[in-house]
Amino acid sequence: MKEPDSLGPVARFLIADHRRLDELLQRATANPADIDRTAYAAFRAGLLKHIAMEEKVLLPAAQRARGGTRLDVAAKLRLDHGALAALLVPTPTPAIVAALRAVLAAHNPLEEDAGGVYEVCETLAGADADALMATLRATPEVPVHAHVDGPRIVAATQRALARAGYDLDITDESHAGGEEGAHR
Repeated sequence: MKEPDSLGPVARFLIADHRRLDELLQRATANPADIDRTAYAAFRAGLLKHIAMEEKVLLPAAQRARGGTRLDVAAKLRLDHGALAALLVPTPTPAIVAALRAVLAAHNPLEEDAGGVYEVCETLAGADADALMATLRATPEVPVHAHVDGPRIVAATQRALARAGYDLDITDESHAGGEEGAHR
């Protein structure tokens, strides 16, 4: 990753949000036997908003700046975003958290590293970087629903992970069996 001083405002903003989300996940899982639901809820809402900023603002802006041509990495980012969103549906478990961390560890460098998505998007925005920042900052919160657990949710999440190229097992006793439905 480039030094923060050499990055533009868009990259600095989005990387800072990654760090904020990392800290929330760390706080939520400081005691692996007892996930802090308040910190996890903030992580979950924040990650969904971060994905929305990229999917609804950043990637479309880059595509417009390229005359309608998507970034080469956009398809991979979208698959990763789908996998991350799917992982946020079930109630968090150590296996879910491990999968989230694995996907984020592979995903974030695609955006943050030198020549990554954030740097490319900032370059493409050029003189419009301030307007892009304003739009990113104005992205609304994403509605967050109750967790849903059960075998169909696990299967759908496993498929989303596989589509994105991840061979991760999220099954455990609390999600593998039981009734399908909202967990309150």
